[in-house]
Amino acid sequence: MTALHIAIATPEQAEALVPALAEILIDCVEGEASIGFMLPLPREEAEAFWRGVAARVAEGSTLLHVAYLDGQPVGTVLLSPENRPNQPHRADVQKLMVHRRGRNLGIAGALMAALEESARAKGRIVLCLDTATGSSAERLYHRLGWQKAGVIPRYALWPQGGYCDTTLFWKDLDR
Repeated sequence: MTALHIAIATPEQAEALVPALAEILIDCVEGEASIGFMLPLPREEAEAFWRGVAARVAEGSTLLHVAYLDGQPVGTVLLSPENRPNQPHRADVQKLMVHRRGRNLGIAGALMAALEESARAKGRIVLCLDTATGSSAERLYHRLGWQKAGVIPRYALWPQGGYCDTTLFWKDLDR
């Protein structure tokens, strides 16, 4: 039996996790996830991305949720609360990723449940995200009660090239 644990990383942990999180990012991009990066994804670029996330964690503008399977990082999702004065109740969800070795174990759903709990604790009740249309992530968000706002054709590119439509989702945690 495997043990799953979800935790919010401290600034120090976020910095220390950069190599492991880069490995998750690279694996997801190599698995054709449209998450903002193209193939081939050099380790230096992946680590630079996560160092930027660690800096946002340190400044308090991002919460980094990490899934550990048997003590090893295997997945992640980011909560980025909006800082505009008229949106103190809103946050964006970004970069839900699960390494292929951890897929189909309920890790993505557990990460999203933890993220929703931390959003509520921060007074963030309206969440927004986007994902590749037709992806397994799109199906996951539907199952988790997210509402489809619409589809933007050719919004991004797949990591191997070619246009990727993007579906926008929202969720009101008070409903």
